[in-house]
Amino acid sequence: MNTELSEKLTRLTDQISTIIVGKRAQIRDCVACLLAGGHLLIEDVPGVGKTTLAHALSVSLGLRFSRVQFTADLMPTDLIGVSVYERSRESFMFHPGPVFAQVLLADEINRAGPRTQSALLEAMEEQQVTADGETRELPRPFFVIATQNPSDQLGTYALPESQLDRFLMCITLGYPDRASERELLTGLDRRDAVQQLHAVMSPEDLLEAQRAVLAVHASSALLDYLQSLIAATRSGAWFAEGLSPRAGIAVLRAAKAHALLDGRDHVAPDDIQAILVQTTAHRLVPLPGAGRGRAEQVRSMLEATPLP
Repeated sequence: MNTELSEKLTRLTDQISTIIVGKRAQIRDCVACLLAGGHLLIEDVPGVGKTTLAHALSVSLGLRFSRVQFTADLMPTDLIGVSVYERSRESFMFHPGPVFAQVLLADEINRAGPRTQSALLEAMEEQQVTADGETRELPRPFFVIATQNPSDQLGTYALPESQLDRFLMCITLGYPDRASERELLTGLDRRDAVQQLHAVMSPEDLLEAQRAVLAVHASSALLDYLQSLIAATRSGAWFAEGLSPRAGIAVLRAAKAHALLDGRDHVAPDDIQAILVQTTAHRLVPLPGAGRGRAEQVRSMLEATPLP
């Protein structure tokens, strides 16, 4: 692996960790998701640093950042943009919406209606949007960080399975530990601290890192292990429905990104184990009466599946 690239990735996680304190594992997941070319869903209560994490990541990478507050009355044009007639030009001109950014924070995504969800889905999957019958490419890299309130809160809609499947990872930040919270209470306001950050990587460095992820080697034995885990999800013993082939590919990409962050050019079983819950739990539904949540069920399945 390129030593210079490895050092830049370390500086990236170190810098974000100065803003989101006590959450290094979640920061690594966020960076791994970006390196793997996927999108991230964060499900948590308000006020734990989801927006700050997205902003700190974009500043540290020198990427254009945009935030959209999803509400029940948000329209697709509010996200994509709209064509406006300009009399001086005697023609319609397209005014791009906030989706034309490199890091898009879709805040409280499960408060928006189906039409807006569909518009975002096209952007996530195709890295393009369609407006007024014309297809427009989105900038590269393009990374969506969506936040989701717990489903029992008022005014929320359950995301459809097709959209959940488009998120490479789903993580939870959770409350800080006592020492980290004391640092937050006595330190500089996090929003002010983000303004003092500087870019430690460029967009070109990020694209290079994403290409490096594709070059990380996965051995035949490692693929056997991954296929055993995928087969376990489809066995009917753990979940109502198993992982799709696309989900299996997503797990492998995330494991490669995890290996790259550790400075290795090959995937180890530890990489699969480290990212399996984050990449699969939101795609799976436990059997009725399982008595466990999605994440706990994935962990139990992981422990029951032998290593190669």
